[in-house]
Formats: sequence, C-alpha cells, structure tokens
Amino acid sequence: MTDKYQQVLDLFLQNTMEELGKFVRNISIDSLTAAANIIYDAQAHGGRIHITGVGKSAYVAGYIAALMSSTGTPTYFLNATEAVHGSCGQLLPGDVVICVSNSGETIEMKSAVLAIKNNDCNVIPVTGNSDSWLAKQGKVHLFAGIFNEGGPLNRAPRMSILAQSLVLQALSVVLQTEREVTAEQYVKWHPSGSLGQLLKNEK
Repeated sequence: MTDKYQQVLDLFLQNTMEELGKFVRNISIDSLTAAANIIYDAQAHGGRIHITGVGKSAYVAGYIAALMSSTGTPTYFLNATEAVHGSCGQLLPGDVVICVSNSGETIEMKSAVLAIKNNDCNVIPVTGNSDSWLAKQGKVHLFAGIFNEGGPLNRAPRMSILAQSLVLQALSVVLQTEREVTAEQYVKWHPSGSLGQLLKNEK
C-alpha cells in the first residue's frame, strides 16, 4: 500500500507544481491594481470592505478577511447564505464586497450578489471562470482558475482553493504596500503570539 500511496502523492505534488506554476505566472497586475483602486475609492468615501464565499470558498474568505485586516485593510466576513436572511444589514451603500466562487454560477452566490448589489454595494468577483455569471457582476474580475484539482475524480476543491487564496493574498500585498504599513502598526494589530513577540524584539 505504501507504494500506491507514494504514487498518488507524487502525482498530486507534480500537479500542484504545474497548476500553481502556470497560475502564478498569469496573475494580472492590471486586475489587482484595478481591484485595489476600487477599494481605495470606497474607503476614501467612508465605505468598508467585506468578503464572502460559499462552501470551501467561504473558508478562503474568512482567512482573507483576517489577513487583510491584519495588514491595513479592515475587512469583514459576510456569510453568503445568511446574506439573504438579514446579514446584508452589515452593508452600507458604497461598501465593496469581494465575492469568491470557483464556478461563479452557484445559486447561493447569485442570490447573495443580487442582494448585495440591491444594497448599493460594489462587487469584486473572484472566480475560476471568466465567462461565468459572477465574473460579469463587477467592474473588475480576479481570475482564480485551474485545470486540474489534483485529486481522485478531479472534483474536490484543492488547487482551486489555493488559486483563490493566492490571488487574494496578492491583492493584500498590493494594498499593504500602498498603505505603507510599519512594523509598529503591525505590532498594534498583532500584539500576541510568537509573531507579535518577534516584532517587538526587533524594535
């Protein structure tokens, strides 16, 4: 059985290198800049940033909300399913909502996006399909597409989740760079844990 598992693992890791290698080389700085400018403009007018997703993409959304908040762009997680059951109450006109969906066609996300736009918010779609319904709902689309998920059946989200995370991490880097976040500011936002202690010792 060990040989069988090793063969599957080798195929998975090879696929990971190939898929993510191609994906990273094609990340568009123009799209990232356009998305960042939408966020800057909203914040300049008092708008806030939110991020939402359905299923596995919701976990990516939660992580990115925390990452962006800790690097100078306060971001709130919006439960896509709950959005049509009252959670749109956290939105104000002029806010920006980053909407994450691999297919860009799920019924839950469509309902959430329609509710979000009905509350006069701007949408930044993040999908693996540039021709999807969701991809066409914003002024800029962040592509997070891959060909092979890398596991048995090529169905369970693996590479697509990594692609979503990578493109949104790239957006967070652009935003953090523009904000010129200092080590002192970062310590204020991250005072505990080994990272906070490390930064304190470096001061």
